[in-house]
Amino acid sequence: MRFRPTRIVGAAAVTMAASGMVATALVAAPDNEASVGAAAAPVAAASDTGTSDTGTLATKLAGRLGSRTAGAYLDQTTRKLTVTVTDDKAAQAVRAAGAVPKAVTRSGTDLKQVMTALKRDATVPGTAWAVDPAANQVVLTMDSTVKGAELKKVRTAAAKHGAAIRTDRVAGQFRPFTAGGDPIFTGGSRCSLGFNVTDGTDSFFLTAGHCTEGGSTWTDESGATLGSNTGSSFPGDDYGIVQYSSSPEDTEGGVTGANGFQDITGAADATVGQSVTRSGSTTGVHTGEVTALDQTVNYAEGTVSGLIQTTVCAEPGDSGGPLYEGSTALGLTSGGSGNCSAGGVTFFQPVTEALSAFGVEVY
Repeated sequence: MRFRPTRIVGAAAVTMAASGMVATALVAAPDNEASVGAAAAPVAAASDTGTSDTGTLATKLAGRLGSRTAGAYLDQTTRKLTVTVTDDKAAQAVRAAGAVPKAVTRSGTDLKQVMTALKRDATVPGTAWAVDPAANQVVLTMDSTVKGAELKKVRTAAAKHGAAIRTDRVAGQFRPFTAGGDPIFTGGSRCSLGFNVTDGTDSFFLTAGHCTEGGSTWTDESGATLGSNTGSSFPGDDYGIVQYSSSPEDTEGGVTGANGFQDITGAADATVGQSVTRSGSTTGVHTGEVTALDQTVNYAEGTVSGLIQTTVCAEPGDSGGPLYEGSTALGLTSGGSGNCSAGGVTFFQPVTEALSAFGVEVY
């Protein structure tokens, strides 16, 4: 789909071609080549929600249960929201919400302590970690660049926690993916437009933070100016926002989908096990599954936390592009390993965090 200044589809992608971004981090590198209680508010029953609402329910239950849960996921057989619990009262609350409780031995606090230790002892470029709620473990992933003394350091750190940690290796290198759906350009770099958003008065679009860190003014393929940055966060987070220089009369709040235009009407938190779609200017539209939340990734450029991990492929130039399910916005492409030929893992910035940070909403 071509990008037109008067009709901007929110799934546009931007490819960072800037040579200043290094491709050794877990984030995609720029594209240099082209408490439960009686007084608690009721939680909507899971049976009353669609797949895209499970993230919202999981988030509400997590806030209510605190450390008595270690995460939630969609069961691949029943397709029901399953919530880990450490006591009977927590299990009762989960059932009352219409979800399925699963008793586990490690609490949310236990697993957070493990990840805090990893941050202290295993923060090297090419490593990433997140909770696998179904296994009740922390998964520590290392890309192919983690070798020698650094590999020994990471393995020693993991061994201290026994069965609470599972290690995994992936081929390729974690790097930021700068490119996507509808291309946008800044400072000689190309990225993907994520979602069109508004604060009720002005028009903006979201993209990856490592993209907005590479330049301030954005243009389309024809060279026409789209707008300038009004906010950016990377590393730590990976989101940025650009205000349109003029409010396009024909701006649309949708993305490029498998069958053309896909309307986007809202945003939500992702759920482990959820089926998702990603759009990008380099590789187009691809699908996959959410495998982890609150992912910490150690890029060469710095550490980014709170990311969504998926099996959806991506390549340089896809950065900033949209992750969604149906008409619900979920995330912005950050980075990962591999490509759309060999596969790999891809990380996304949750869009709800970006919307809250900038006080905007999708439409």
